[in-house]
Amino acid sequence: MPDEPPDEAADAAADDATEHVGRRVLRLRTERGLTQRQVAEPAYTPAYISTLEAGRGRPSEAALRHIAERLDVTYEELATGRPAHLATDLRLRLTEAQRALATGAASEAAELYRELSTEAARHGFGVEHAAAELGLGECALETGELAVSLGHFDTADTLLTEARAPLPQRAPVIRARAVAHYLSGSLRYACYLLESALDDLNTGGLHDPDALVLLYTASIAPYMDMGAHARAAQAAELALALAPRVGDPALVAQMHRSVARTLLAEGKVAEADSSLAKAAELYQQLQIRTELAHCHWMRGYVHAQAGRLSDAETELRTARDMLSAKRAALYTQQVEVELADVLRRLGRPQEAARLLRSLLGEIGPERGAVHAAGAHRLLGLIAQESGAAEEAEEHYVNALSLLERAGAAGDLADLCRLLGDLYRRTGRIEAALDTYRTGLGHRAAPGTTTLGPAPARPPL
Repeated sequence: MPDEPPDEAADAAADDATEHVGRRVLRLRTERGLTQRQVAEPAYTPAYISTLEAGRGRPSEAALRHIAERLDVTYEELATGRPAHLATDLRLRLTEAQRALATGAASEAAELYRELSTEAARHGFGVEHAAAELGLGECALETGELAVSLGHFDTADTLLTEARAPLPQRAPVIRARAVAHYLSGSLRYACYLLESALDDLNTGGLHDPDALVLLYTASIAPYMDMGAHARAAQAAELALALAPRVGDPALVAQMHRSVARTLLAEGKVAEADSSLAKAAELYQQLQIRTELAHCHWMRGYVHAQAGRLSDAETELRTARDMLSAKRAALYTQQVEVELADVLRRLGRPQEAARLLRSLLGEIGPERGAVHAAGAHRLLGLIAQESGAAEEAEEHYVNALSLLERAGAAGDLADLCRLLGDLYRRTGRIEAALDTYRTGLGHRAAPGTTTLGPAPARPPL
C-alpha cells in the first residue's frame, strides 16, 4: 500500500490524536460522575463536549485547558495521556536504580529498570526508555551476559536516535556498546565506535567535557590491549586535561582508574598508585562498590608489576571477593586470571593451575577473549616450567588463536616470543623463526590501531 501524501498523513495523525483526547475526556468525566454540561459550562456547550468525546473536531488549547480544570487534571495529562509529573517521577526512579546498581544490588537494579522500561515505553518517553534500557544492559554486563547487554544497548541507541538526542547525550550508550564489544573480544570495533564518536564531537564543535572524558577513558583499555600505547597515552592526557571541567565525581574517579594503566605502562609506578588512590577515595565517598572493587583489582596489578607479590595477592583477593558478592561473574573470572599469575610467581603453580582450569570453561572467544588467552598463556608457562613441553605448546597456540581473533597485538608479540623460544628449545628452528617474525610483525607499528588517523582533538 503506497504511503499517504505528507499532508494527508499529518491530518490522519491529528485525527487520531483528537480521538485519543476525546476518549480521555469521556473516561475522566465518567470516573468523576460529571455530566457533559458540568464539564462544558460556562465557556462551552454540552454538544461540544459530546462532539469531542466522539472523536470529531479538534479542540483548541484554550478548550483543553478549560476541560482539564473542570476534570481536575493537568493540561499535559489531558493532552498527552501522561499522568502529571510522570517524567519527573521516572527520572527519580532511574536515579534509584542507578544507585542500586552502583552499590552492588544488580538483581534489584535490573528489576527496577525493567519496570521503568515498560512504563516509559507505554507513555512514549523515549529518552527515559533509553536510560532504562542502558541500565538493563549495564546489569547484564555485570553478570557477563554480553549478548543480552548488547541487545539492550542497541535498543537504547535506537531510541535516542529516534528522539534526535544530541551526540553528547548518546555518549554513555556509545561507551557502553564499545565496552561490551571490547569484553566480547572485538577490540578493533570497540575502538572504531569510540573514535568515530570522539571525531564527531570534536569536528562538530560539541565539546561536552563529560562526554569527551567518558569516551577517552573508555578507549584506554582497548588501545592498550591492541598495543596502541601512544594512542592510549594521548587519550589519558586529554582526559586529564578535561577533568577539571567535569561535574560528575564518579566519572573523574573512573578516569583516574583508567589513566593508571597508561602510567604503569610508562614505568611510572608511583604515579599510577597515586591515581588509583584518588579514584578509590572518590568511590569510597560515593559508596560505589563495583568501581571500588575495580580499583583493588588495578592496585593488585600495579603491585604485581612492581614485584610486591604479597600485596598484589591481598588486593586481588579483595577485588575478587567484592565482585563475587555482587555476582559480577565475568569480572570475577578476569580478576582470578590476574590472581593466578601472582600465585605462580609466588611459587604456588599447582594452586594457580587449578584456578585457571576452573576458569576456562567460563571464559572464551565470545566472553573475555583476552583474559581467556591470558589463562592459556599462564597454563603454558606452568606446563613449561614443569617440563611438559607438548602441553605448554598446546596452551600457547590456543592463546595465540584467541589474541589474533581479538586483535590484541599488545600481548601477541610476547606470546610469539614464548612460543618461539619453546620451538627453539625443542629443535624446531624454522617454526621458531616463523613465530618470531609473526611477533615482530605485531610490533612493527607501535601506537596505531590501523584504523586510520587518530580522531580530532578538542580545543584545550
